[in-house]
Amino acid sequence: MSGPHDEAFAAFVAARGTGLLRFAHLACGDAEDAEDLLQTALERAYRRWDRVGYDNPEPYVRRIIVNTAISRARRRAILRIIPTHAPPELPDRETDVALRQMLMDTLRGLPPRQRAVIVLRYWEDLSETQTAEILGCSAGTVKSQASKALAKLRSAVGGRSLEGVIRNVHA
Repeated sequence: MSGPHDEAFAAFVAARGTGLLRFAHLACGDAEDAEDLLQTALERAYRRWDRVGYDNPEPYVRRIIVNTAISRARRRAILRIIPTHAPPELPDRETDVALRQMLMDTLRGLPPRQRAVIVLRYWEDLSETQTAEILGCSAGTVKSQASKALAKLRSAVGGRSLEGVIRNVHA
């Protein structure tokens, strides 16, 4: 790499690469796919780095990640079955692990746009407006997608507090 363009891009990747990889992992549900997804997003962002600007390129890269994850999910057209039963009663630690796994499986089974909304709103703690901007839709769409996704996640945890389960998953 050479020049200020390349140095700015390298500094951005060094500063935000880990966070973007985590975001990509949550967006697609698979660690290996997340690495490919992030690589693709960074390649696309690099090609347009002069237009993206140096001020705040992260929303642009996140949007590329979300759009690419949605496109890949559509291409693969993989149907995933969402578990609707509660896990067996286990000691607390094992219950937390089982709930975490069930929640992550359910998250992976959500349609790509619903998964993106949940990740952006609750894991990345973005507002509805920020989420809508990244996804290129209205705030109303974000609200309806979040509502549908949360209903599926609540049914998966079998009446337990979704907020408590999410807190344990996010930890």
